[in-house]
Amino acid sequence: MEELPYDYSILLENLMDPAHLPISHDGSSSAMRKNAQALVFEVTERTSRGFAGKWGNISSPTLPSTLRFDAPCSIRDDKEIVGKDGKIDYTSVVFLCRPAGQGKSMLLARFGGKQVRNRSKWIPTWIIHQGTTTFLEQDMAFLASQNETLVRENVATKDLYLNLKSSDTWVSEYRKWLDLTGHGMPSYFGHRSLSPSANMAVAEAAPAGLIAATASSYPAKGSFGAMFARDPTNRYFRHVVHCKSCLQAFHRFKKFQKIGVVLGAICTGVAITCSAGAWRATFVTLALLMFTGAYACTRGLAALTQNFVRAHRR
Repeated sequence: MEELPYDYSILLENLMDPAHLPISHDGSSSAMRKNAQALVFEVTERTSRGFAGKWGNISSPTLPSTLRFDAPCSIRDDKEIVGKDGKIDYTSVVFLCRPAGQGKSMLLARFGGKQVRNRSKWIPTWIIHQGTTTFLEQDMAFLASQNETLVRENVATKDLYLNLKSSDTWVSEYRKWLDLTGHGMPSYFGHRSLSPSANMAVAEAAPAGLIAATASSYPAKGSFGAMFARDPTNRYFRHVVHCKSCLQAFHRFKKFQKIGVVLGAICTGVAITCSAGAWRATFVTLALLMFTGAYACTRGLAALTQNFVRAHRR
């Protein structure tokens, strides 16, 4: 579960857009910038209840992936993967997206497939979740800015987006679906039409004033790096407070961090008072182990509370 600082329509079109993966998420999972190429799309279904179709790389002889959007907020993406040994594996992901207010959305995701099941057997849940959180943070600032641009410009997306058939077919289909059905929504931005809210709000990165200016200039767009800063873009508030396994890991790290520091200090004190060299070496070693454990817990807390920032922006 993730709470994100942009409208759910932005979230939906981002999740159904495969072309941005090698660019925005270079190095994550199987997404590599060097593999970016034109895509081929085939729309097989188009109704007021959503749309569906097939897609694949232009270099692929077939269209191994299928996507289905079921209105108003469900996306399913199934993919056929051919391994180096020629064996075929199938992966599937289902996204449920819902509004969490103006300029805010919430995401629920479920992943399936043989490879996913094998990995999840030995990787702690909180590590898997933080990997997903990092993935979402890689383009979070851009998407929040896109949301602000839509609200500020107040025009249909055809006047803002350059939708290419070789990359943006699903995005175009979604905005055209909003043209067809948006009249039943409180507000929407379609491909050719729009109906904005009377009082459109954009989720701010921080409270107004100097703090907001400082936060908005930070590479992670609002992330102070502080553990409990009241910042809606910080992963602690976006995910950890909503997730049982991550919150448990957070409290355990806090607990064992304190225990490690206290025991390390005690061992250090005992080592200082020991006259025997063997005992002194023993307690010095124990102190180092305790402080190392405390540091490891600190790194775990950082993984749960600090946003991803690209290397060139650090």
